[in-house]
Amino acid sequence: MQYKDYYQIMDLSRDASQDEVKRAYRKLARKYHPDVSKESDAEAKFKELGEAYEVLKDPEKRAAYNQLGANWKSGQDFKPPPNWDEGFEFKGGGFTGSDAGDFSDFFEQMFGRAGFQSAGTGRQSSEHLRGQDSHAKIHIDIEDSYHGATRTISLSTPEMNAQGQLQVKHRSLNVKIPKGVKPGQHIKLAGQGNPSVGSGQTGDLFLEIAFNNHPLYRVSETDVYLDLPVAPWEAALGTKIKVPMPEGSVDLKIPPNSRQGGKLRLAGHGLPAKVPGDFFVVLQIVLPPANTEQAKAAYQNMQQALDFNPRQSMGG
Repeated sequence: MQYKDYYQIMDLSRDASQDEVKRAYRKLARKYHPDVSKESDAEAKFKELGEAYEVLKDPEKRAAYNQLGANWKSGQDFKPPPNWDEGFEFKGGGFTGSDAGDFSDFFEQMFGRAGFQSAGTGRQSSEHLRGQDSHAKIHIDIEDSYHGATRTISLSTPEMNAQGQLQVKHRSLNVKIPKGVKPGQHIKLAGQGNPSVGSGQTGDLFLEIAFNNHPLYRVSETDVYLDLPVAPWEAALGTKIKVPMPEGSVDLKIPPNSRQGGKLRLAGHGLPAKVPGDFFVVLQIVLPPANTEQAKAAYQNMQQALDFNPRQSMGG
C-alpha cells in the first residue's frame, strides 16, 4: 500500500486554514475536471484530488491523518503505525461517504472503518437538542480484563481556532476498566461527549476496547492462547512445566508423546465472562542446535538408536 500525501496533491502547507483548503480544491477541480481539462491524466488527477479533499475538508479526518506525521513521502510503501488512532476522539457513528468505494487502499485502510464520519452529518443544532456522542479507541493490557483496573487515558479532539486553522485539544480521564471486557466492546462514559449547542444534555463518550500486543498471550473472543516452547525429550517423555498465566503461574502436566502444535486446555481460565473462556497451551517443540561436537554426537546416537522415519506416510 502506498502513502498518499494529501497536502502535496492539493499544493497546500500542513498549516493551511480550512478556507485555503476549499479554495485550493475549487481551483484544482476546475483544472482537472475530465469534462473540460485537456490534461492527459485529468481523470486520475481529479479522482486523487477528490480523495485528498474528502480528508482535508473534514477536521476529524484531517487531524487523524496529521497524527501520522510529516515524514512520509507520497508513493512510499506504507503500513499504519501500531495503535495510530488510539485516543483519537471523533463524533458520529461511522464513515458514511457514498464514494468511499472509489477511493484508494490507503484511504480505506485509514478511514474506511467505523468511526470517521463526514462533518455535518450528525444532529442539527437546536436549543434543547442533546449533544453528539463521541467515540475513541483505547488499548488496555489483557491483565486489565482479568482483574479489572482503573486507568488514566489521554484523548485528542480536533477543533478550529479563530483563524480557521486546525488544532488538537487534549484531555485526560480516569476510566474504570470492568473485569471481563474484551476487544470490540465499548465502555460508556455518560456526559463525557460533546456539549449541546443550547441547553440540552451533553452527549456520551463511548470507548472501544482493544488489547495491547502481549509478548506471551493472544486472544480469540474469550479464549486465550499461549505458545509454550518444550524440548524434544519433554514432549516425548512427558514432564511438568510451570506455565505463566494472567491469573498466575500453574504447574502443567505435559503428557508423554506430545506432538508439535498439540493443545492443552485449561477450561474456564480464559477471559472472565458469564461463560468464561478457556486457556489453551499450544506446544512448540524446539530443537537444540547441533553447534558443538558433543551436540552432534548426541544427534548421531539418537539417529542410530531410534528407528524413525518422519516421511514414512509419504512413501519416503
